[in-house]
Amino acid sequence: MLRKASAVWQGKLTEGSGSISTESGALSSLPYSYNTRFEGDKAGTNPEELLGAAHAGCFTMAVSYALQEAGYPVTKAETTATVELVHVPEGFEIPSVKLTLVAEVPGISEERFLEVANVAKEVCPLSKVLKAEITLEATLASS
Repeated sequence: MLRKASAVWQGKLTEGSGSISTESGALSSLPYSYNTRFEGDKAGTNPEELLGAAHAGCFTMAVSYALQEAGYPVTKAETTATVELVHVPEGFEIPSVKLTLVAEVPGISEERFLEVANVAKEVCPLSKVLKAEITLEATLASS
């Protein structure tokens, strides 16, 4: 199974702008820019916000499945992913993602809930991808 998303950027970093789209059409030419990424004062998104949304969605599904398999169907699960972006001498990096989960799970103890949630955090595909090998295929287009 392969899923695709794309980004287009035009212009210099601080004055330019771009758009992000997904193959499914859920995002179609969603704008992003230097301001939406580093200053947050314009309409649009940024890569860290999108990573957080993807991670929150993936983890919430993973924890719901894990709880169901453990015999505790979830009434409701809500996750917020806080993605930390920091400036380092080499540029920027993401040292951490904090997942904050609030769930309604009838009949489960807090200890068992935390145990299952932590397993789900480890097996969530988006949690794993943050440790994945990244490959690159690059082509220089002629102008």
